[in-house]
Amino acid sequence: MKTLEPPTMEPRPTPPADDGAQVIDTSKMNAGQRAALELTESARDAASEKGSFAANLFMGRYELDRLLPFPAQSHEDRDQGDAFLARLDAFLRANVDPDEIDRTGEIPDEVIEGLAKLGAFGIKISPQLGGLGLSQTNYCRAAVLLGSYCSNLAALVSAHQSIGVPQPLILFGTDEQKAKWLPRCAKGEISAFALTEPGVGSDPATLQTRAEPTADGQHFVINGEKLWCTNGLKAGVLVVMAQTPPKVVNGKERKQVTAFIVDMDTLGIEIAHRCRFMGLRALYNGVVRFTDVKVPRANIVLGEGKGLKVALSTLNTGRLTLPAACTGLAKRCLEVSRKWSAERVQWGAPIGKHAAIADKLGRMAANIFAMEAMTLYTASLVDRDKKADIRLEAAMCKLWGSERAWEIVDDTMQIRGGRGYETAQSLKERGEEPIAVERFLRDCRINTIFEGSSEIMRLFIAREALDPHLKVAGAVLNSQLPLGVRATAAMKAGLFYAGWYPQQWLPSLGSVDATSALAKHLKFARRTAKKLARSLYHAMVLNGPKLEKQQVLLGRFVDIGTEIFALTATCARAEAKLKEAKSLEEKESLLQLVECFCQQARLRIARHFDGLHHNADRAGYRLAQGVISGRLGWLEDGIVARR
Repeated sequence: MKTLEPPTMEPRPTPPADDGAQVIDTSKMNAGQRAALELTESARDAASEKGSFAANLFMGRYELDRLLPFPAQSHEDRDQGDAFLARLDAFLRANVDPDEIDRTGEIPDEVIEGLAKLGAFGIKISPQLGGLGLSQTNYCRAAVLLGSYCSNLAALVSAHQSIGVPQPLILFGTDEQKAKWLPRCAKGEISAFALTEPGVGSDPATLQTRAEPTADGQHFVINGEKLWCTNGLKAGVLVVMAQTPPKVVNGKERKQVTAFIVDMDTLGIEIAHRCRFMGLRALYNGVVRFTDVKVPRANIVLGEGKGLKVALSTLNTGRLTLPAACTGLAKRCLEVSRKWSAERVQWGAPIGKHAAIADKLGRMAANIFAMEAMTLYTASLVDRDKKADIRLEAAMCKLWGSERAWEIVDDTMQIRGGRGYETAQSLKERGEEPIAVERFLRDCRINTIFEGSSEIMRLFIAREALDPHLKVAGAVLNSQLPLGVRATAAMKAGLFYAGWYPQQWLPSLGSVDATSALAKHLKFARRTAKKLARSLYHAMVLNGPKLEKQQVLLGRFVDIGTEIFALTATCARAEAKLKEAKSLEEKESLLQLVECFCQQARLRIARHFDGLHHNADRAGYRLAQGVISGRLGWLEDGIVARR
């Protein structure tokens, strides 16, 4: 089989240089909206001029050479990961009962201690600081294994390392901070991340927790309350986000959010409540209250006012473990569904022979391969550069992986039927294999919500996708800027689009090997990237500044770009595996898997494009406002109403 040839790089118009002018018009925003936008924008990292693979899709640039050849682990790195995973697998089998953990809502101390001895709390921490020093790829492989067996343990380990103290310090910590806290974390002292508050979710501008400097400036005193602090009940150390005194930036007062490392034994810290959930019943999540908590200035991460940057950067890499854990759970569901589809006979044939069940199994297998391909590719970017800009790739992995995992668990429930809905304990008591599909369902549901809900992920990706256009044309539409500035911006934008827009209609340069069974799908992805870019541009022209409020419409653009990424990663990984295949049967099975996925992805993309022009968005929005206002209150008649 011939190897796919990556297309040659196309000439691209160069966007006008960013002169620092504000690109988003805030004139029609209220004070709260304006403050939130300004704070978030100030924390954004500027995107690389070359952009990432995912970012460039929205500009019509399909850079296949970034994924081909698909990044492979070195033999040394693979062996290191295999050795740790073997130890972890053996430990889980011998010592962990996921159903008992679910029933009691507690992870036994001996399990936590055993994980610590394995090094599971210091997977990415360097050996010099007491950790295992494994790669991001191996860390994701560990998340797959944990996610397949016990979601509560996956949450415990990942919340500690992905968003707790280790990741911010690996990225931004001083040598002194790393030396002080990372050995403790590597040995098993659990850490947590404290950002969310009762009135604060995805809007950090409304943060109420305050940190005021002492008179000598050597300490800060923290007061406030944090909600849903995962691992907070077990943590020895926290990363706490708090508002510090505002500063004047460009003549305007701007709120400051600062990240502090706080030891839990500091006077004034109280665990006010343990939160309980429908799933992840052993999640050590709760309300943490701070009353006059004195923290040294030396505990600030990155610098005063840089907290939101710390949070965003940490989450960019940290949320990558979530699709990895989702992949593990999805693989477990495939195992359960496969076996049951072969064993269960109805109407004279195994249920897997019936088209309705076979359709679910085929989609399940195809999506799992894609989930893993996307996650492995993105992890490889981090292994190349710990500070790599993976914000879009990681967000797409999280969005797409969590939504596919939910579908897979739901399909598994449907395939197992009543046995899926019945608890493992009940199944065991009446003599059947205790397969906890209902636990899988409960545990999985949170994945589309935490570390950025699907709705927030789509808005985040849309903002990043629009960034090149905002830099080109944002100033033109900004009524707050002087007419002279806007006129100059209009001339620059006109020159850019005069070169860029025609390219989105022209056939791409370079070739993809036409003899390959994967080539047709990669050619489709390349064409579709240009169609995506054209369609996004048309929406910008049609809606102008109002596009920002068309969140459902923007979500469709995001979903198209995400599907292109998924399709490309799938084909690229398949190409690598075809070279490793040892038999014709193995090659044919792999091609069958990828063909199924690509056909399904193409259908989803077609539906998203159709939805750009044929939808009920406005009608649904108007109806929703009527519901909120109470005009349709009669729809709630006949129920036992909440008083």
